Amino acid sequence: MVRIDKERILGLYGIKDSGRTSSLIEWMLRLWPQAGIDANAFRTASYLAQVGHESGRLRYLEEIASGKAYEGRTDLGNVHRGDGVRYKGRGLIMVTGRYNYRRCGEWLGIDLESQPQLLSEPEWAVKSSLWFWDVHDLNAYADNDDLRGQTKVINGGYNGYEDRQQLYVRALRILGQW
Repeated sequence: MVRIDKERILGLYGIKDSGRTSSLIEWMLRLWPQAGIDANAFRTASYLAQVGHESGRLRYLEEIASGKAYEGRTDLGNVHRGDGVRYKGRGLIMVTGRYNYRRCGEWLGIDLESQPQLLSEPEWAVKSSLWFWDVHDLNAYADNDDLRGQTKVINGGYNGYEDRQQLYVRALRILGQW
């Protein structure tokens, strides 16, 4: 079992403590065992790298863009007018689209279709990242030291890969694995 504390996570991201960052980190540390993320350094480091990049080092729990680009994206389940904006990316790993909000909500046992803004709250932002991690078996990528493959699953491409890779290496150093 990997042990890391709030101060080391703040140091990894180069951020100061705030009420929200403390809450996010507390939820991560509390829930990681359920997802097996703390089972080894590769899992912990890849999770920290991925959510660190996706959330701008825990600064953003909602996409900065309006979501209009997702309007009419039937592959995301955005079939009603306004779905793009309503179901834009939220959470530590940006859950995007009506379909994914529904699936995530079912897994979490809450109605995210009618309350999509919940994913911008620390508890649900972390829990939704664990849903994504589990559904896409991202621990398997971590166990194979495949950050690139993991990035493709999360991002659909390799957007920000260099940043993710830098965070990954730094996290492994912090965890004494590099």
